[in-house]
Amino acid sequence: MKVAYYPGCSLEGSAIEYHVSTKRTAEILGFELVEIEDWNCCGATSGHNTDKLLSIALPARNLAIAEKTGLNILAPCAACYNRFRNAEHVVRNDSNMKAKVEQVIDMEYKAENETYSILDYLTQQVGLDKIADKVTKPLKGMKAACYYGCLLVRPQGHTGFDDTEYPQSMDNIVKSLGAEAVEWAYKTECCGAALATSKPEVGQKMIAAVLKNAKEAGAECIVTACPLCMMNLDMRQKSAEKGSGETFDMPVYYVTELMAIACGDSPEQVKADKHFVEALGYLREVSKRAEEIALKEKQQAEAKAVPAEEDEEKIQKKTQAFIKSLQKSPEKIASKLIKDEERAVTLVELVKGDEKKIQKLAELLATDNDKAVKAAEAYVTGELKKREKNKE
Repeated sequence: MKVAYYPGCSLEGSAIEYHVSTKRTAEILGFELVEIEDWNCCGATSGHNTDKLLSIALPARNLAIAEKTGLNILAPCAACYNRFRNAEHVVRNDSNMKAKVEQVIDMEYKAENETYSILDYLTQQVGLDKIADKVTKPLKGMKAACYYGCLLVRPQGHTGFDDTEYPQSMDNIVKSLGAEAVEWAYKTECCGAALATSKPEVGQKMIAAVLKNAKEAGAECIVTACPLCMMNLDMRQKSAEKGSGETFDMPVYYVTELMAIACGDSPEQVKADKHFVEALGYLREVSKRAEEIALKEKQQAEAKAVPAEEDEEKIQKKTQAFIKSLQKSPEKIASKLIKDEERAVTLVELVKGDEKKIQKLAELLATDNDKAVKAAEAYVTGELKKREKNKE
């Protein structure tokens, strides 16, 4: 399975750990990333703040190059994904803009291919079952707040792969890795984006609000799929702490980092040791918890298995005792199973010498007396009908 890969500016720079872990995720799950040849910046916020045609043409050029290969596109960066989906939407629905874009990029672009976010691709194209099958070091004991931010699932008409207010795709991936995805209210709130640099007094408050809500919800870490969200929540966490007077100490991970780690990679392999908020200590703690949970689950399973074996042994002993009773004094057992004396006599006649019926009644008497009564009644009824028929 091949997909055109658009790393964008961030993944080969400030979000290098996202780049590395996305590549490892592809290798682990068995899909091939084919980097788009001669790709250019998607324009991000600067493009659509400057000129509409520019904001469409920049991503459209990349999409047109990918379209020639016949492949769909994977854009891990949330901003790049959002701009690509916007360009697709405009070209498909505005013929005049389509013509202008094609003139600017000097290429035909029909918007026949489709851009996937990393969340959409992993859940819909790869599948949660396949992800779970690849996990060798489940992240049991991890309490994660899955942070989508404002670009991955909005606007609905452009993205459409998840709910805009209460998305679950990342939560489901994290659960497939063995971690707990906490319920929290800020999963699609904005982290402030570039306000952290243009208006830091505003941006820091927005960053702090996300971190505070995650902590209050019981999260011990945050998982994201956006380089800018990662930069704000990780690199600028200390500034947010100073501005708010709070202490968060909240490690932040890319979802692909956790994917690779849960499938056996060391945190260093996917550069989780390069984060600003120390991230390895928590991963070690989770690893320790996972071992303790696994041991506890094993002990519980063994504890359940022992009584089951003991119960089976008791049943076998009771069955043998009932077999002996039915062989030696069937009248006594028959009178307990059937109150009607004549029918009880018929039952005695039936079981004498019939090892199969004796075995069946003994097993039922050992496990479920009501079923034994019903079986005895059925035997007698069947025999009496047979005798009646023979008389005719």
